[in-house]
Amino acid sequence: MSYSDLIEKIKTLPDAKQAEVFDFVDYLTTRFALHTDSDLTDWSDQEFANLSMQQALRGIEADPVIYTDADLRERWG
Repeated sequence: MSYSDLIEKIKTLPDAKQAEVFDFVDYLTTRFALHTDSDLTDWSDQEFANLSMQQALRGIEADPVIYTDADLRERWG
């Protein structure tokens, strides 16, 4: 698959999925810049955990708050 084919394929994705692709490419670019001397296939457990957490929490800031203090069953602290 050529780069132009890949770009055309990405263009067919919904905007949210395109953003996901761009986020991942940005992550890989950053990671490559930090680890240019090492083999990029050898991720440490911590690096993989960080990527996993970043991907899992991506976009959570945009989620609406659906719970209020009235929804609490018990207050701590």
